Amino acid sequence: MKKNIRFYFAFYLAKISVIALKVIKRDATQFPGKLAITLCPNFLEQIGKPKTIIAVTGTNGKTTVCNMIEDCLKENGYDFIDNQLGSNTNSGIASTFIKGANLKGNQKKDMAVFEIDERSSIRVYPYVKPTYLICTNLFRDSLMRNAHTEFISNMLSTNIPKETKLILNGDDLIVSNLAPENKRVYFGIDRLSTDTDKCENIARDIIVCPKCNSKLEYDFVRYNHIGRAHCSKCDFKSPVIDYEVTNLDLENKKMTIKNKEELEEYDLINNNIINVYNMLATITVLKEIGLTKEQINPVLKKQKIVDTRYSKQEVNGIEVITQLSKGMNPIACSRAFDYVRKESGNKAVFVLLDDLHEAASGSENIAWHYDTDYEFLKDDSIKQILTAGARYLDTKVRFQMADIDMNKVVCQRDEHSLVEKLELENIDKVFILHDLYSIELKNEIKNRVIKKIEDMKGKE
Repeated sequence: MKKNIRFYFAFYLAKISVIALKVIKRDATQFPGKLAITLCPNFLEQIGKPKTIIAVTGTNGKTTVCNMIEDCLKENGYDFIDNQLGSNTNSGIASTFIKGANLKGNQKKDMAVFEIDERSSIRVYPYVKPTYLICTNLFRDSLMRNAHTEFISNMLSTNIPKETKLILNGDDLIVSNLAPENKRVYFGIDRLSTDTDKCENIARDIIVCPKCNSKLEYDFVRYNHIGRAHCSKCDFKSPVIDYEVTNLDLENKKMTIKNKEELEEYDLINNNIINVYNMLATITVLKEIGLTKEQINPVLKKQKIVDTRYSKQEVNGIEVITQLSKGMNPIACSRAFDYVRKESGNKAVFVLLDDLHEAASGSENIAWHYDTDYEFLKDDSIKQILTAGARYLDTKVRFQMADIDMNKVVCQRDEHSLVEKLELENIDKVFILHDLYSIELKNEIKNRVIKKIEDMKGKE
């Protein structure tokens, strides 16, 4: 599209704002883009775009998948722009374009990798047309943000550009039916020994066939609505998978992917099924743009999940594990609880999931607790549960409803004295499950737990 005077006025002011923010040592992540769009509403349409745009959307896993893609591209000599340090909305993407553009408003690099918030699709995709769009999954999320999956999936399908090739999670019946007219490839994981015939979770976001409203019959369930299913009344069913994990060895951290009768083995980052899906999404899009296993696997093999999302440290024979669990996101919390119960050994678990960010913005909604599988914490291997925070009594009620033995629960208002109540006798692992907005508290709790373990060893 031809650039007009209004565009250049907005563009140069935004460029100046980038410089000004650097001078005062502030990150130019969102303000330049917000300024440009305010001054020129179709700014995203006019600014120059790279030839290849890889975009990632979905409820969970966007950031992790983007980080993996970017690391693989970097290691293989690709030069690109990204919004890794910025917002995943239209203003953040505009800021990235502004910083990467020359004085004519054209991009200096031929490739971009963008994390894009699902709800921002209506403001992004009319102007930014990804070459490839990955959708990791679609689940119910915070009621304050993403409402119901049907609302979000319809928004995506309506706005995804027709020319975009989709990289879709074929084990997610909501995702696999996005924008049905677009070219697509599917990734997925074949049936595992841990899969079931019936759903164990409270939340299940697709139960009836979207074509004829008959009840779906699941061939297997992995968690929530993730699995393979078909309708007995019409032809609706899970798609044929293009990139399928046919052998998953979590113990040895290996997986075999089948694509067009070709089998390739990759190393896993860890044994969490969520990260298997994240790796599979990454490998699929990288293979689609032409990278080989030899270019991908060595990079992924040395990947580490960022400490703000997952960390593990052994202290005097006890593992201290922190894991992001995203308060107000029932699926993310349920996956964290499920991971804890399935880990070996005796465990103590800190549950620090106060939705402080949402509370600060005026939300009093605690409905997500009742979509979250607290029942997974009712496991004999979990010897103690410790929780604290502004809404500790709401959490206590949910523990009681899950029929958890309250004799092994510590529930109090003050987070900072919580570690004093930790009992380490016969404990092999201490899990600290925390919210996105409680990173500082997580670090404080972790440091205190480590000191307590060290002090205990010194007294022996």
